[in-house]
Amino acid sequence: MGEFMRAVDVRDGAGPASALFINEQTPIPKIKSGECLVKIKAFGINRGDILQRDGKYPGIAHLTKTMGLEFSGVIAQLGEEPLTQEDEWKVGDEVFGLLYGGGYAEYVNVDKRMLIRKPKELSFEQTGGLCETWFTAMQALHFVGQYNAETTRSILWHAGASAVSVAGIQLSKYAHLIESPNSPPPSVYATARKQDKCDFIVRELGATGAVDISQHPNKRSWVSEVKAKNADGGVDLVIDFLGGPYLESNLDVLALDGRIVQLGWLDGPIASANVNIAAFLTKRARVQGSQLRSRSLDYQIRLRDFFEANVLPGLVDGRFQHVIERVVPWERIQEAHELLETNQTKGKVVCVVN
Repeated sequence: MGEFMRAVDVRDGAGPASALFINEQTPIPKIKSGECLVKIKAFGINRGDILQRDGKYPGIAHLTKTMGLEFSGVIAQLGEEPLTQEDEWKVGDEVFGLLYGGGYAEYVNVDKRMLIRKPKELSFEQTGGLCETWFTAMQALHFVGQYNAETTRSILWHAGASAVSVAGIQLSKYAHLIESPNSPPPSVYATARKQDKCDFIVRELGATGAVDISQHPNKRSWVSEVKAKNADGGVDLVIDFLGGPYLESNLDVLALDGRIVQLGWLDGPIASANVNIAAFLTKRARVQGSQLRSRSLDYQIRLRDFFEANVLPGLVDGRFQHVIERVVPWERIQEAHELLETNQTKGKVVCVVN
């Protein structure tokens, strides 16, 4: 193995999709104790990658400048520490997992505790775009949203055709089986900006109902449509990617003791003028933000273990559907970023490394 590898880079350090290129003089990462080096087969494209490309991702200066939050591949090298009986990994093993960064490359160094063995039933393309999506949805529902089969009777996912919400809607339908199999499943709702996406959410993902918020330009009237589908009641848990302009309407749609999990701000971080925050008191509402990349390694290992035990079996047996919009060669990385930025995708965009 040489000293350099190919990796996706950004001309001048930050810029639009057209600034992306493959840098053939990127140093191969050095592996530390407890890590291994993985030769990458595929990686997923995520919103966080676009923020990093634009130079707008906060708090990551200490991380690798190479983008890429998830991968699939083959172990190419193990650390020099002596192997123990508990060490299950060997060179040649097919694996996938979550990263703090570095996935847009031929090689990446990974803590062995974060590795997941690739099932033979799933392809490198499928597993290369799994973890950031399903871990984000899983932590929003179970770790941050604190789903409870007795009290969380309804759930709303904004941006319902996005990769994370596609995963989250499916996880929500079966969430009761993890902690209380005899409890009824929750009602699961979603919003989207096109009717065909709403149809996809209900027909293909099995959501209870979906609302086309493009028909509600005031960003408020969609609330009554969701409540009408929910027997005129509020929603117990809202997972939001839209941001500030939807804060007040999210509070409006919330049930008593409801919770909002804030995962993004696709429509901007600034709330509308004259936002009424009375619901914080009258509904005992709670709002909590979450950013997976800023979580500690110990937290991410807990997510990894929860995923392997409770989610991966459903992906293997077909109970959960991992939706892929398009697979492209990584030489077309500009096209992959541009596709995600159109907001027209249903599911994941994945790149394969030659």
